[in-house]
Amino acid sequence: QVQFVESGGGLVQAGGSLRLSCVASGSTFSSNAMGWYRQAPGKQRELVARIYSGGMTTYAESVKGRWTISRDNAKNTVYLQMNSLKPEDTAVYFCNTVPFYNSYWGRGTQVTVSS
Repeated sequence: QVQFVESGGGLVQAGGSLRLSCVASGSTFSSNAMGWYRQAPGKQRELVARIYSGGMTTYAESVKGRWTISRDNAKNTVYLQMNSLKPEDTAVYFCNTVPFYNSYWGRGTQVTVSS
């Protein structure tokens, strides 16, 4: 059974930084594109960062230049370094493959950015 476990969220002031981690179990994902998604209250879940198996990355315009996605295939782990956080980044953050599988969603990690 595949499971993603996200961690690293918290409460931070605007301008601060957080590093999220996502550990996968039940399978290996070194050949999959992996992504970080977020869902803010009242909004749809959106993909904010993606990393392909070869290491190429793409970002949503709203986070480009501020955040960095990376992966450690040996540890089956994906990271999201978030710098220059803004109040509008407040959301629950999830990782999943890209495209995602509904059965893979974990519980996510809450990120709250205060102004």
